[in-house]
Amino acid sequence: MLRYGHSKLRLEKEEEEVENGDGYGYGGDGDGGGEAGAAAGAAQGEALHGGGGGARRHHGVSDGLTVPFALAAGLSGADAPSALVLAAGAAEVAAGAISMGLGGYLAAKSEADHYMREMKREQEEIINVPTLVQAAEIGEILSEYGLEPHEYGPVVNALRKNPQAWLEFMMKFELGLEKPDPRRALQSALTIALAYVIGGLVPLLPYMFVPTAREAMFTSVGVTLAALLFFGYVKGCFTGNRPVLSALQTAFIGALASAAAYAIAKAVQAG
Repeated sequence: MLRYGHSKLRLEKEEEEVENGDGYGYGGDGDGGGEAGAAAGAAQGEALHGGGGGARRHHGVSDGLTVPFALAAGLSGADAPSALVLAAGAAEVAAGAISMGLGGYLAAKSEADHYMREMKREQEEIINVPTLVQAAEIGEILSEYGLEPHEYGPVVNALRKNPQAWLEFMMKFELGLEKPDPRRALQSALTIALAYVIGGLVPLLPYMFVPTAREAMFTSVGVTLAALLFFGYVKGCFTGNRPVLSALQTAFIGALASAAAYAIAKAVQAG
């Protein structure tokens, strides 16, 4: 929460406004206060909501396409047979999916734990901090959206009568925290792991059907670069970036990683 020092700077003025009927004690036009609160909520909501699930899938597919692609290229550069490339690639996909899935689970779990700690602290402050000081804090938040005391006064009054709504308001608008879905940790883990597996199978498919690793590598390069271009384009459409530029960047990163792995394998083999 905003602490006493800053809040009290506004407190005397707002107490006067309450007495004059312009602040938190103002009954006022309920529609006006409701519209003001809704406008503030909509503005803040747009800033806070993000495509978390989409971002997780993007990372999973991107890494799944790139890492096994580079590994397969490196092993092909070392003249490994297709069966060995396929076995090593499958092992990497399994390990990568588990690793990234667990990472996503722990990240989501940590976020949920952080939310609960902050909510507990906020509940304690609602109990211990004087009500008028807390009302001043809400006023400060709403005033950042250009609202005047007579506009946000009814909103503050309504929140003061509903402690649960007050708590949720402070969590969302003061701390910028959205209540996490209890199922999010598991969903995050499964989403990332599945996306990684799907992406990782693409560069390995040619090695399942082409017995010679060198020939399979050329097919894998073509298929994977096409997949990277398509994925980058779709990602650009969803993230608001220029789709063509996003496609080229994604394909370039994958090509660079595989070329580096192939070159290193050839250099080691030559040495």
